[in-house]
Amino acid sequence: MSYGVSLKGLLEAGAIYADKILRGAKPSDLPMEQPSRYEFVVNLKTAKNFGIAIPEKILVRADEVIR
Repeated sequence: MSYGVSLKGLLEAGAIYADKILRGAKPSDLPMEQPSRYEFVVNLKTAKNFGIAIPEKILVRADEVIR
């Protein structure tokens, strides 16, 4: 299992940041931004190899389940 920053969200935020710079904003004037999207991913394949049972409650909450 992992809970971390969404790569898609980071790429979108980076594109918005780059767009502002290309339109003339100075990078030093732009605020630092924190990631706003996070993902919860469960890897059932690896859990099975280690003999770990993942409860259905957790699987339902996962953004992605690797089977």
